[in-house]
This record gives sequence, C-alpha cells and structure tokens, in this order.
Amino acid sequence: MNTFKDLPKITTHVLQAMKQRGEKIAMLTGYDYSMARLLDEAGIDVILVGDSASNVMAGHKTTLPITLDQMIYHASSVMRAVDRALVVVDLPFGSYQGNSKEALSTAIRIMKESGANAIKLEGGKEVLESIDRILSAGIPVLGHLGLTPQSINKFGTYVVRATEKEEAEKLKDDARLLEDAGCFGIVLEKIPAALAGEVAREVEIPVIGIGAGNEVDGQVLVLHDMLGLQQEFSPRFLRRYNNLHDSIIRSFDAYIKDVKSADFPNENEQY
Repeated sequence: MNTFKDLPKITTHVLQAMKQRGEKIAMLTGYDYSMARLLDEAGIDVILVGDSASNVMAGHKTTLPITLDQMIYHASSVMRAVDRALVVVDLPFGSYQGNSKEALSTAIRIMKESGANAIKLEGGKEVLESIDRILSAGIPVLGHLGLTPQSINKFGTYVVRATEKEEAEKLKDDARLLEDAGCFGIVLEKIPAALAGEVAREVEIPVIGIGAGNEVDGQVLVLHDMLGLQQEFSPRFLRRYNNLHDSIIRSFDAYIKDVKSADFPNENEQY
C-alpha cells in the first residue's frame, strides 16, 4: 500500500491534470484529526469537510443547523492531520446565500482560521455573485449542483434531481456558469448518470459525483456511510466498504463483559 509520502501533494492544478489524463479523483468527507490522518495516509485525493458533520457528528436531521464556528473547528482538526490531500470546506447554510459580502467574509475566516485549501458552496446562477467575490480574493471554489441539501426546505424531498428537461437544462447552464466564473471543479449530487456524464464532457474542470453515475471525473461519499458506521442511510448510490457498526458494538460488548467479570485488567495490565 502506498503512503502519502510516496504521492504528490494534491492541488487544484493536479486535479485538473488528473481530469485531462483520465485519472479518476477519489474524495471522501472527513471531520476530525484521527480519521483525516488515516484518509491522508491511504492516499485519498480530496477530503471534504462537509456540512454533513451536522448529521453524522452532531446528530441533526439536516445540514442546516451547523454553524461557521463549528465548520472551522472541524476543518482545523482535519488540517492538523493532512500532508498530501486537498482539503475543501463547505460554507454553512446562511453564510453566503443572498449576501456576497458575507460570503467573502465567511470564506476568508475559514481559510485564515483553519488553513484549508478551498471552499465549497451550493448553487448556480443564484450564488454567482458570491462565487465571484470569493474568487476575487484568490480563494479556490468548488461548486455543487443537483441535489443541494441546504435547500431541502425548498425542495421538500431528497429525490433525484434534474430528471425533467427544464431542470436538466438549467443544471447544464449552471455548470457552464461555474466553469466560466473560475470554479476549479463541480460536485454533482443525485442526478441521472447520463446527464452527469454529459456535463463532465462539456466542461473542462473536474466533475465529482455522488449518486451521479460513473461517467464523471471522480466520486465522493460520506465517510460514516461508506464505513458502515451508520446503518439508517442506504441510498442506491452508496457502497459500504465495511461494517464498522457491528464490529465496534462487538468490541464494546466484549469490554463491558470483561469489566463486569473482573477479567479486565488482568495481572499483565496493571502496575
């Protein structure tokens, strides 16, 4: 197995080169120091400090409640662990929609206080002014189209997006707008695979999919989902690479049994 020391430091330019030579980009979410160390050691290309921390770390039903201070805390923890991966941080809900000055201020705080490499925000034409302001400060921006979880109260559902022609055309228009604005890449979430592939071929920047088929330039999943730490969330696009939920429960059960029976600690485990 390669370690991060064997691999080049990932930058936005490296991601662009990966797309040009047809090398897929591997991205996972990360929220804390310990997991980020493992991700970086394994050779992950991009770590997304996602607002999904609101769900998997804090137990909220949606991504909406997480605050800017909390996102900076998670991002800072990840950055202390990483040597190689590109670290991208979500702008939390309410920190950029409808107010481009606040968007810039939010992005600057994240970059200065966490040391992150880039930020991500959701939306197309409606957030273009915010994207322009952030890019004007030299901060790399990753776009996000399709299912945009911060807009759950608008959509009312997490069903597949852009299945109808009008929404599909808007998505393609937005993708071109994001590219023209200067975004270094786009995440496409839960849209038809054929549409995602069409977007990936039309734009020159990397397109990362989550529930968007295999014709895009890379994939992203939520860490806790792919490791099987959580069992409740089982969409079609999720592949579980482990079942840590059951493994960890077995470890806890064994510990409790050993403590109750006075088997732990034994003579070799005490001073």
